[in-house]
Amino acid sequence: MGNRKNPVIGRIHFANFLVVGLAAGFVLAMSLYSCSTPSHTVGNQLTTTTSSSANVSSMEGLKDLQNSFRAISSRVLPATVKVDVIEIQTQQAPGGTTPPLFDFFFGKPDQGGNQQQFQTEGLGSGVIVRHDGSTYYVLTNAHVAGQASSIQVTLNDGRKFAGKLVGADTRMDLALVSFQSTATDIAVATLGDSNTVHVGDWVLAIGSPYGLQSTVTAGIISALHRRGGPDGNISDFIQTDAAINRGNSGGPLVDLNGDVIGINTWITSQTGGSIGLGFAIPIDNVKKAIGDFIAKGKVVYGWLGVQISDVSEELAKQMNVDSRNGAIIRNVFRGSPADKAGLLPGDFVTAINGQDIHNSDDLNIAIGNLPVGQKGVFKVIRDGKPVELTAVIEERLPDSQIANLNRRLWPGLTVYPLTPDILKQVKLAADVKGVIVISVDPQTPASVAGLRPGDVITKLNGTTITNGMEFYAALNDMSKKDLMIGFLRDGAPMSVGLVRP
Repeated sequence: MGNRKNPVIGRIHFANFLVVGLAAGFVLAMSLYSCSTPSHTVGNQLTTTTSSSANVSSMEGLKDLQNSFRAISSRVLPATVKVDVIEIQTQQAPGGTTPPLFDFFFGKPDQGGNQQQFQTEGLGSGVIVRHDGSTYYVLTNAHVAGQASSIQVTLNDGRKFAGKLVGADTRMDLALVSFQSTATDIAVATLGDSNTVHVGDWVLAIGSPYGLQSTVTAGIISALHRRGGPDGNISDFIQTDAAINRGNSGGPLVDLNGDVIGINTWITSQTGGSIGLGFAIPIDNVKKAIGDFIAKGKVVYGWLGVQISDVSEELAKQMNVDSRNGAIIRNVFRGSPADKAGLLPGDFVTAINGQDIHNSDDLNIAIGNLPVGQKGVFKVIRDGKPVELTAVIEERLPDSQIANLNRRLWPGLTVYPLTPDILKQVKLAADVKGVIVISVDPQTPASVAGLRPGDVITKLNGTTITNGMEFYAALNDMSKKDLMIGFLRDGAPMSVGLVRP
């Protein structure tokens, strides 16, 4: 949708309006059929009249929908903008050769060495979300404006303004751009509540696909809580079949009230065109970020101090978890809010502050949205029993700094149940019991001890381990500071000691 990999791309189409057209055609056809059917009795005449009334009612319903689309477009288009950006890129020039020409690239080579600078043009969409005096704030995607050296904002009526990047966050793929104007007739969009939307709801996507400003497409919400955004972006995306294409990035997804419920971000497509699989960041995931950008120039994330993942069906059974809705804590940073609160590896988080957790993405987002210093009440399943713990959230450090904390990560490995298929893969007898190590984090106690993926843990401090629950119960036995781990590597029995950080 902007100038980056995994953009929203495709051709402009009006498939969703075709649905309405087909419906109208069907109604008209039925009306013609009724009118052309001869009436021989009073009873038949009454039937024909009733059918015609029903057809008129259906047509009125379609007109009401059409009028709704008109009203929404009139309300939201003035608050939707086109975002044109120029980004300076440096490229290593081939020695002694003329630099190649690229589409959308132009400019003079840098005079220093073989480094050459080029300007790349890109475009996207945005929506005006806040107004403070003469400053207007436009929300868009980080992949649209996050690296721009210059930004131009074009309103629906053609007025152009120089934009300034307030802040960008690649983790959520959001950016906030400001521009200055003393005009009092610039519209500001109303932010809705994405937690109240349902699958099947009508929505409109607005933006500038391929630079065609003020384009409106219609569709429905196809699904909620979708995962797997490009570049590992965190969100529980809204899926829609409204046509979204290159240039729509950052534009609003709105409901029938004309309220913004999402920011259009990416599509899935093997053809390069829209195939009705578009995805938007829910607006409730965005509201805090807007304030953070304005106040601090960045998104401030809450930090709990854990590594998490979804739970597999096999592990859920072993951990006596009735539902897989939640996320399992794999590792805990010593001295972190989680550690201080008593959260342990193996705890299965089902809710935070009364908000149900569906998966690890849900947990990531919920923790990230908690203000620094606020308490989070965590409901977890431990050893098959419910436990409630309270943690005071701290500010999340940059990824590079978190990596430096690995020495405090306990235990620093992730395990998985031994299934018959896995036993065959590691060439062990079918009666071997334990858990298999599937990953080891560098510089952690597990890494320092020499454990590695593929090791099968069979004992902890002399206690035989047959499943995941037994592994975490023995791991969390605080009566012993150090752990002696018995394991199989390539079928050979070995042992190693782990020192708690």
